[in-house]
Amino acid sequence: MTSDLSAPPQGSTTTAGRGNSPRPPFGVSAVSALAVLIALFSLVPLGYVVYMTVATGWDTAVELIFRPRVAELLLNTILLMAFTVPLCLVLGVTGAWLVERTTLRGAKIWAVLLAAPLAIPAFVNSYAWVSAIPSLGGLGSGILIATLSYFPLVYIPAAAALSRLDPAIEQSAAALGLGAWRTFFRVVLPQLRIAMTGGALLVALHLLAEYGAFAMIRFDTFTTAIMVQYQSTFNGAAGNMLASVLVFFCLLLLLAEVRSRGTARYARIGPGAQARATRLPLHAYQVPAQLFLLALTALAFGLPLYFVLRWVASGGPAVWAADEFLPALLTTLGYGLAGAAATTVVAFPMAYLAVRHPGWFSKSLELSNYITSSLPGIVVGLAFVTVSIRIVPGIYQTAGVLVAAYVLLFLPRALVNLRAGLAQAPKELDEAAQALGKPPLVSFVRVTLRLTAPAAAGGAALVFLAIANELTATLLLSPNGTRTLATEFWSKSSEIDYAGAAPYALLMILLSAPMTYLLFQQSKKVAGQ
Repeated sequence: MTSDLSAPPQGSTTTAGRGNSPRPPFGVSAVSALAVLIALFSLVPLGYVVYMTVATGWDTAVELIFRPRVAELLLNTILLMAFTVPLCLVLGVTGAWLVERTTLRGAKIWAVLLAAPLAIPAFVNSYAWVSAIPSLGGLGSGILIATLSYFPLVYIPAAAALSRLDPAIEQSAAALGLGAWRTFFRVVLPQLRIAMTGGALLVALHLLAEYGAFAMIRFDTFTTAIMVQYQSTFNGAAGNMLASVLVFFCLLLLLAEVRSRGTARYARIGPGAQARATRLPLHAYQVPAQLFLLALTALAFGLPLYFVLRWVASGGPAVWAADEFLPALLTTLGYGLAGAAATTVVAFPMAYLAVRHPGWFSKSLELSNYITSSLPGIVVGLAFVTVSIRIVPGIYQTAGVLVAAYVLLFLPRALVNLRAGLAQAPKELDEAAQALGKPPLVSFVRVTLRLTAPAAAGGAALVFLAIANELTATLLLSPNGTRTLATEFWSKSSEIDYAGAAPYALLMILLSAPMTYLLFQQSKKVAGQ
């Protein structure tokens, strides 16, 4: 008489098989339901834009959109992006290539310095440049400040991509007689397509969303115009139509980035170990390369930091009065911690589905969050203003609404890190714990949650520091009397009290420095270094 070895003993319960994911603590259906609710919640800003466009009426909408003022803002936006994005690509890729693929002296130091400008918020950068040249204004000044603020968004992914490229293709090109420059343009540069398009998208979205930096130099963009309309008419139809045009631009950029990735693959699939790249000797170009990087980092990081410290020194001890900056610092820390914790918790269901149950359903839910996070903070802020006033008036200008806006704006920062952490927490360990009789909730806490904790902490840190520098949504949604580092800096700098604004700028830089270093370290980890 034979026995079926695959059948479980009588009276026992089945456990997750090796080929299946372990049972989540609250069931797949509960996790999916939570993820769907989060996705619907994340579509509130997009729904607001659609609703306001329809409510305005076709004739009025056409009249408000197709008018000279919108044409002027459109021209400013197109010119700003047409110059700034290519400049950021050139500076970012050049810096990454010098650091990763040449015999540049002090390459490790330059690698950190080229990422350092991200520690300075763009509106603080603008404040420093206006301090240096008070007559700054217009398109040229906007291009200068935006390029110096955002080129690291291209440099960091480009450097990570260059450091992990297999040089075998380059060696083959050299063996076929291609020189160093032709090899770079025909072999290396195409392999940087994803890093470059991703970085260019981030730069373009920042240009569309930025308010403080351009308002300070009196350069009109859609975001600055929307804020002026909001302050004068409080959520009038003209501002709403400008927001709809801005959202259209953001969605158009997302579509363009997806299409520009292409389908070519540059992955090495053959056997053997990857060779180490041969660094190109600079010889006579060593000094020009050093001077170029010195000038770039001095303008992007040194000059802003110098003027912030100079204003701090000129203000004397009076600007450090505890009753002035301490409440703003504590409020910033409080909102940062609350927003980081809420964002990490909200991101977990989607990250869990994406890693443990991948498919079209989880990808669709993720896409909704990425679309919303690409929208400028002013659009998200206006959406929550409208919803809270018209549907739930009691929550208008409460801390909960502001934290909810932070969650939508910065959810991908936590989601990406949680996905990486869950991918490194093998489901087999969870299965083993459940096979040993541990309930799903206990195995989840003791195994999955513990292994994911470092990645969750990294994502929370990125969200925290993004909240510390957020300006537009905070200006629109914060409760009356709320003082954060960003809003206090903006208030004092708007009153031309540059010495009074300096301590807030310095504290934001000090809070942002860990984020910049964390981004740099993550890029190296991805590259296997």
